[in-house]
Amino acid sequence: MNTDSEPISAVPSLSRLRAASAEQRRRLGCVDTLREILQQPATWHATGGQLPGAAAQAVLAKALADRPDNIVLTGSGSSLYVGECLAPALQARLGIACRAVAAGTLLVERQDVLPPGAGLLVSIARSGNSPESIGVVDAMLAEAPRWRHLAVTCNAEGGLATRYRKETKVSTLLLADATNDRSLVMTSSSTNLVLAGSGLLPEPVDAEPAAAVAEALFTQYGDTLAAWGARPQDAIVYLGDGASWGAAREAALKMLEMSAGALRVMAETSLGMRHGPMAWLRRDSTLVSFLSGDASLRAYQIDLLGELTEKRLARHRIVVGEKLDPAYVGPDGLALELAGLYALPAPQQAMIHIVVGQLLAFFQSLAQGQAPDAPSQGTLTRVVKPFPLHRRPAA
Repeated sequence: MNTDSEPISAVPSLSRLRAASAEQRRRLGCVDTLREILQQPATWHATGGQLPGAAAQAVLAKALADRPDNIVLTGSGSSLYVGECLAPALQARLGIACRAVAAGTLLVERQDVLPPGAGLLVSIARSGNSPESIGVVDAMLAEAPRWRHLAVTCNAEGGLATRYRKETKVSTLLLADATNDRSLVMTSSSTNLVLAGSGLLPEPVDAEPAAAVAEALFTQYGDTLAAWGARPQDAIVYLGDGASWGAAREAALKMLEMSAGALRVMAETSLGMRHGPMAWLRRDSTLVSFLSGDASLRAYQIDLLGELTEKRLARHRIVVGEKLDPAYVGPDGLALELAGLYALPAPQQAMIHIVVGQLLAFFQSLAQGQAPDAPSQGTLTRVVKPFPLHRRPAA
């Protein structure tokens, strides 16, 4: 691309977009989103470098002081899915009961769903300004005095980062401003929040291998994923298990948001797919399978792919993993062979899966004539607008 006046195709390749001028990206409405997708390896280096620092270690140590009976990770939308990427690893490595619960559920039904005993509530948010984020912490400080709080957020000016500075039960892990995505949809904020939450694990966080896998994904498969993302389609399903259940949900949300609801979208687990949702699939449906690095999980995932082949369903497949047998993918599919993926901790594998979903959604957004920086104009907003918080009567 030589000049700002040179025409650009409606759905360019990733390499063509990377070479585009700022003005050409502006015309496509993708200045922020493209930058925020591509900056992820660099921002992971920054977040990974922040976690061993004295300030971050003090925050994380305070959160786990007195060993909580339970850990609840909460957020809304993408932030909830971050918690779903983290919960299995946290429970396995810390030996503490851990689950992800939507902030809206805690806001409305916390007396029914909050585990008994002392606990740690991890509030995850890009902006930290959604009504649920603030409402849940306020309510629990008043009603659940045995719970500590850890806020993990990307916005230094947000409510989670500023409202509780004098509250001794609340500590805050604030990420670099670059992770506070300006686009409507969350991209680099999502994956950096996963990485930051990994700081609660007992092992040091090393972001360099994940960054290398992501760079290889952009270089080796970026243009191919652009073509797959932009192809005409009306339905897509994402399959993920373990930590990557959250990644599948996040990938589905990205496609729903960025296509302005033009596609039928589903996220499922591999075993869950057999219990009804398989009826949703057609021969020409698109299926994205995030194959796990855990051999036992992967065996179930491979069994499902074989069953779908026998039933002649979802022939347009994208399978993400290592040492992929062509039979998993079929003649009309795409194998994303990512060396080093299975050496990553499960939450970081989920980060790579999220990036795959981001690329597919970004290019489908362009194909739908949407502006990726602000799709669904008039329907979605970057931060949910304030709404009344209704108190539940005491029992």
